[in-house]
Amino acid sequence: MAKKVSITLLPLNQSFEVAKDSQLHDILFSYGVEFPCGGHARCRGCRIRIKEGHLPITDSQKNILDDKELNEGWRLACEGRVQDDLIIELDQWKSDVLSDDSDFQFSPMHGFGVAIDLGTTTLAAQLVNRETGEVLAVETAINPQAKYGSDIMTRIDAASRLVKQNEMQLLIRSKINDMIIDLFHSSNENISRLKRIIIVGNAVMHNIFCGIDVEPMGYHPFEPVSNDLELYTPSELRWDLNEDVTIEFLPGVGSFIGSDILIGVWAKKIIESDGIKVLVDLGTNGEIMVGNKDKFLAASTAAGPAFEGAGISMGMRAATGAISTVMTRNGEIIPKVLGSEKARGICGSGLVDAISAYLDDGSIKADGRFLNGESIMVMDPVVITQKDIRELQLAKGAIATGIRLLLKEFNAEEKDVSEVYLSGAFGNYISKRSARRIGLLNFPQKKITTAGNTALLGAKMALFNKSKINNFYEIREKTTHLDLSMHPDFTDIFAELVNFPIKREMV
Repeated sequence: MAKKVSITLLPLNQSFEVAKDSQLHDILFSYGVEFPCGGHARCRGCRIRIKEGHLPITDSQKNILDDKELNEGWRLACEGRVQDDLIIELDQWKSDVLSDDSDFQFSPMHGFGVAIDLGTTTLAAQLVNRETGEVLAVETAINPQAKYGSDIMTRIDAASRLVKQNEMQLLIRSKINDMIIDLFHSSNENISRLKRIIIVGNAVMHNIFCGIDVEPMGYHPFEPVSNDLELYTPSELRWDLNEDVTIEFLPGVGSFIGSDILIGVWAKKIIESDGIKVLVDLGTNGEIMVGNKDKFLAASTAAGPAFEGAGISMGMRAATGAISTVMTRNGEIIPKVLGSEKARGICGSGLVDAISAYLDDGSIKADGRFLNGESIMVMDPVVITQKDIRELQLAKGAIATGIRLLLKEFNAEEKDVSEVYLSGAFGNYISKRSARRIGLLNFPQKKITTAGNTALLGAKMALFNKSKINNFYEIREKTTHLDLSMHPDFTDIFAELVNFPIKREMV
């Protein structure tokens, strides 16, 4: 019999036994420890503190953690194998996942439906009574694949190079099945009344769920083998539901443009617009669509991770302990921490706010350099470093460049846009003023609309369509994907937009 060792987690006061030589990576994920780089010891996201017991210091940890941290007991959970009894200090937090409570028009149908937004980081599901349009229950969760990495490129690497795709597929299918069961338990409704399930997600999430090889999406031109509509019966997914339930994973366009942004464009009825409208989904990956009733252009950027805290020295998701907003009052910088607890990191919206405030007071210059020193203390112990500034510049520069290039292909400019929709978790919480101040969105504030979780809204609306989803497929046919990296003007426009605006009127 394998020898057991004891682990105690503080401040949770939870104790349990595991087999000696177990990996902490596998144990601590369910207790809130993040692994942004997929457990490859390339970041600090999985820091834990050993209060009692011994966890060896590896060379990788010496490269990432300084001597003071190592002496104080800090370690990287992804590098840890349990040899002795341990008492571990970690921060447990609750991360809010963006759902949807928008009103929408529908034609009544028989039975219930479930709408699912399968995001890289988070999952959201709603049980809907199709006779009344009422949302009967909501379930949200962290995508269990997150232990393989926080961004889609790390996820692709784990699936292909590390041969984890089948494991990742089983994880997500099982998790969504559990969420569907929980929807009916919490609502006290009869699961036999379920008739239809609509799933939307980006191309990588689509391919992993559907068992389509994601390796080609890891290199140029980043095109999926398939991103088409996939239909399933419950038995094919090993879900314990009536066999008459229809399960649909809606299609995307190409590259990283998935059904999540496509259904968002459909939900906002952009295809009915004479004027040009823009939808920007700022999640783990940055996706942009520009269009009107005549045509659509789409592009994606690897910008999202910085906006969600990944790649930032003290970055984290928008969860308990994260600095989420930064205000300026009478010249004083005032940070706000989620959960009214001690700050332990900063999320994307807080980072954008903070940099906006420091641009205003001159602490950060337009080229991104600090006026003095190499870092700024936002709130003890959370600091912003020069590298953090650069990461945000690259992310916001990529989004702003993508928007401008799509508009250029439309023979239009920012001034010609009638409305800009900000969707996704980050888009829901970011300050429009701060987004303009750093040059992320070069539009007047009155044209920018916070649209919430348009992917979930669209999936919910799709539950009420009898066959192909009205003009959803028309939007897909009218959409052209633009490879930003191959555009001849990309380098020049990116160089122009990567710096912060010197000053701008906030209207």
